Formats: sequence, structure tokens, C-alpha cells
Amino acid sequence: MDEEIRYFITYLEEVKKASHNTVMSYHSDLSKMASYVEGQGVNTIGAVTATVLNSYVLYLEKSGMAASTISRYIASMKAFFEYLVRDHRIGEDPAFRLRAPKVERQMPGILTVQEMELLLTQPTLNSPKGYRDRAMLELLYATGMRVSELVHLEVGDLNLRYGWVICRDGEKERMVPFGSKAGMALREYMDKAREHFLKKEQTDCLFLNYSGAPMSRQGFWKLLKSYAGKAGIQKDITPRMFRHSCAAHMAAGGAKLGTIQEMLGYTDLTATQIYAGFQQETKTEYSKVHPRG
Repeated sequence: MDEEIRYFITYLEEVKKASHNTVMSYHSDLSKMASYVEGQGVNTIGAVTATVLNSYVLYLEKSGMAASTISRYIASMKAFFEYLVRDHRIGEDPAFRLRAPKVERQMPGILTVQEMELLLTQPTLNSPKGYRDRAMLELLYATGMRVSELVHLEVGDLNLRYGWVICRDGEKERMVPFGSKAGMALREYMDKAREHFLKKEQTDCLFLNYSGAPMSRQGFWKLLKSYAGKAGIQKDITPRMFRHSCAAHMAAGGAKLGTIQEMLGYTDLTATQIYAGFQQETKTEYSKVHPRG
């Protein structure tokens, strides 16, 4: 069984480009599972059955482990056995019917679609700053990217023709679609405003301040608070609220949690379960479910 775990860890590192912490977490979870099933006399991966895995989950529950931790272990097993099936190392997935225990999650703070629409219209398009701020707000809402990813974007990360942007989180990167409203705001910023921030320096950074330097997280947070005040929004708005609002609004529109997971750059599906309460992968699906697609 150790051999199959090594294959999976290599897959995470070389194909999925998972972070070191993520890889170590999977390795730890699966090693504990292997130790348990081998203790039950199951010594080959092909002999692992749904009954064996269910007994392992019951063992975790009886040990007093937190539901959130058990959910993570189950997510690790599901990812592991799905990989083994895809790689033709086993014929059937014994983890397919495993269900994670209910985890009480606090619903994230979000803006309504109406509040978001109001906020996005606050920057006035009569100055370079207005074009820049409108483009930043639209892109953040359109993609759900982290503010750290937003302020580190370079011009070459944008594909305005096809409506994609490359987001980077450490060593990992992903392509995320954005809709027509964000695309229009970005084009206007590039055509009418960005050169005003360049001064005499040339830089690949997409969003700049008046000194010609990259926009900072603190600078963006200040302008966001300012626009929220102008819009009369009473909620304690934060940049992360944009991320949650994008995901929640897509879920409400019918997006699959897997699509939201890929867009936001979450490592596993359990991180998106908080958006399931809003529910009633591609560029096509995005345009159908995002309010500004």
C-alpha cells in the first residue's frame, strides 16, 4: 500500500503542483489509513473495500476526533482512490460512497447581488483612478481571486480576447475566466488610464498607484472601504468578502462546487462546502452562472 501512496504523492507534486503543506497533509492522512487497514489484515490496495473504509471512519468517530478532521481524512481517501481508479491501479473505488460527517460551518459574510452591483458602480469614469478602480473591483468579483493575487497580476497574465486571467498562489497557478463586464472594464483601463500611472518607468505590473508602483493590499483595502461608504453599505466589508460573494452568487446560480473549487484555487472540495447552502467548469458554465458573466 505504501507504493500506491508514493505514486499518489508524486502525482500531487509533479502534476497537480500542490504545495508542500498540502502534500504532507495527504501523506499523513493516507499513512494513518494504511496503518489501520493493515492492522485489520488488509495488506494490498486491491483488498480495500467500502466496508473496511467505513469501519475506519467509525474508528475515527469513536476516538473522539473532530468532525472537521474526519471530513479532511475522508476527502484525502476519496482523492487517493479516485486517482488509483483513473490510473488503472484498481478497478473500483471503495471510497465512492463515503460521506463526511456534518460540520457546523459559519456562513461567510457576503454582499447581496444588489449590494455588489451598487458597489461596482461607485468609481466614476472621469479620471484614470476611476478606470483603474472599476477594473480592479470588477475583476476581483468576476474571478473570486485573492487580493494578494490581484495586486501581483502582470499585463501578460491577461487574455482579453478570450476572457481569461492567470492567477498565482505561491508556486501554483490557475487560469480563471472572467465575464464581459470585467473584460470591458479592463480594456478601458488599459486603453485610457494605465499609461497615466506609469510615469517614466516601465513595469509589467497591471495595477499601479500614482507613484507608478504596484498597488498594495493596504491601498486596495482603503479604496474598497471608501467606495463601500459612498454606496451606503453598512456591512463591515473586506476584500475577502468579494471572494465569498463571487462563490456564493455562482452557487446560487447553479454552479457546481467543483467549478467553484477550481476557480478559487482551493486544494480540495471540502473547502467549498460552505457554499452548498447557496445552491438551488468551463467558460460556458461560468457565463451562465456568474451575475456579470
